[in-house]
Amino acid sequence: MHFVYILRCSDNSYYVGSTQDVTKRLEAHGSGQGPVFTGRRLPVRLIHQERFATVEEAIRREKQLKGWSRAKKEALVLGNLKALSDLAACRGTRR
Repeated sequence: MHFVYILRCSDNSYYVGSTQDVTKRLEAHGSGQGPVFTGRRLPVRLIHQERFATVEEAIRREKQLKGWSRAKKEALVLGNLKALSDLAACRGTRR
């Protein structure tokens, strides 16, 4: 199995990543052995994960989530499908 996950960092920023072993990857992030981005924002907390059958699916989803706005990621984490739909409809429009 392959996973895509979202971490909330100590500065309330989000980090999106993918892995085959969520537990091991979280340990790496938490010990500062992960990316510099999370290493400078410890502690981090897992707030969302999704499972995929193939690495290709996981990478595709990771790239998709990395392109999302903060508001859209928050709606996903909260399970707010209405907000996700509304935010998707707003894509490409300026406010």
